[in-house]
Amino acid sequence: MPGGTFDDTFRAELEELIRWRRDVRRFRKDEVDPVLIEHLLEVADHAPSVGLSQPWRFVAVTGEMERAAIIESYERCNKQALQGYEGSDADLYATLKLEGLREAPVQFAVFCDEATAKGKRLGSRTMPETLRYSVVTAVHTFWLTARAAGLGVGWVSILEPEAVKEALAVPQDWTLVAYLCVGYPQEEHTDPELERAGWEKRE
Repeated sequence: MPGGTFDDTFRAELEELIRWRRDVRRFRKDEVDPVLIEHLLEVADHAPSVGLSQPWRFVAVTGEMERAAIIESYERCNKQALQGYEGSDADLYATLKLEGLREAPVQFAVFCDEATAKGKRLGSRTMPETLRYSVVTAVHTFWLTARAAGLGVGWVSILEPEAVKEALAVPQDWTLVAYLCVGYPQEEHTDPELERAGWEKRE
């Protein structure tokens, strides 16, 4: 809106969008228009960043070998995670669907370029972690914009960062912050899947 004036309707819709933002694990296999994905990335570039450094690096994961390596990493990590639970927690964990790696048509590994010269280290000399925080703001901006376009996004963190870097042959001074699965969701829910499954409750 001109001048940044937002009315009650817009504010209500923004709150609704935030509530509908879900971590999606169940995707339809429908293709997503590349033009839409490009638009989402352009909007993500407007996220705030320390010193205007824009340290995020969205790397599209399209190759079969690369995706297979990501799935193998997930399976190793998920098996290890299961061993960390006992009793009913272990039983429930084993039933949870925690990724959409096989179904999501669009996937991104999102890295922080720790060595970026952009921003001239303003603000990150004393708190270098703010570079990674900046990447998170870009991920969240991408996520909300995708949701507004009818897409779902799932953040997969049960992965080995170094295995992902190796599979994608990215620079060594990049740090993995997020692995995103993107596509049209099979289901629509305002409540978290983990809450529906009985794993945890939102306060």
